[in-house]
Amino acid sequence: MTGGRLAAWAQLLRVSAVSTVPGDALVGAASVGRPPGRGTVLAAGASLCLYEAGMALNDWADREEDARERPERPLPAGRIRPASALTAATGLTAAGLALAARAGRLPLATATALAGTVWAYDLRLKHTAAGPAAVAAARTLDVLLGAAATPAPAVPRARTERALRPLGAAAVMGAHTLAVTAVSRRETEGGSPAVPLAALGAVGTIAGLLARQPTPLTVAASATYAATATRPLAHAALNPSPPLLQRAVGGGIRAMLPLQAALAARASGKCTARDQGSGAAGSVSALALLGLLPVARRLSRKVSPT
Repeated sequence: MTGGRLAAWAQLLRVSAVSTVPGDALVGAASVGRPPGRGTVLAAGASLCLYEAGMALNDWADREEDARERPERPLPAGRIRPASALTAATGLTAAGLALAARAGRLPLATATALAGTVWAYDLRLKHTAAGPAAVAAARTLDVLLGAAATPAPAVPRARTERALRPLGAAAVMGAHTLAVTAVSRRETEGGSPAVPLAALGAVGTIAGLLARQPTPLTVAASATYAATATRPLAHAALNPSPPLLQRAVGGGIRAMLPLQAALAARASGKCTARDQGSGAAGSVSALALLGLLPVARRLSRKVSPT
């Protein structure tokens, strides 16, 4: 494959945003009080495949619209054939489900729901009022996939916390995704300042909730999350033009990394003495996710995440 071909696929698959995906599995593992294991790795692999399937399917479904509004995209520019994009989406979906199946029945069921949400969004829901909620549901399911693939501790409290703790972390990721997706719907034509203002409110609320557990790592990750998302959203609220809205969306996508770090750190801070190994693993996951943020910034300068 030539360099130009590779660049076209990198643009189609939005590789600069890929770094935000494995963190969902790490958050899921931390939320059940366990260090990442084989199942977590399989869940992360499944998530990556399904995310990239959605990216390929997105451009295939939008090829006529992109020909009018973004003719430089790989499909309307003729750098990738539509049939190749659809084949990639199908193959990546199958690969994601196969990886989830190796992690167990519950991960497979969760991944199936995730894949169905991704395909429904790209083919039907994207241009409807349900579009942002569908994207938020996909990110929520991604966190739950990581939790489902990570065995919970064999203690009585795990029966309830395995179900309840991941739901809280997944809901936070879903709320952030909902806010960013709402902003993205007007990124090619501009819009009202009300949407980025609402997203600013959501970011502030999430950061405030996370910072209530005053461990140094949680506070640092929460502050990094707020700083990464807030500045571009504020600019977009002052001037909701396409370039500034696109920057706000890119900042919101990158902010998922420190948000995941804050959630992992928060979960590790709740571990009891019995779970110190799990708490340490959650802290390591949080630090690793924070370390990916500069990488995501550099990649976004080369390949747009939106």
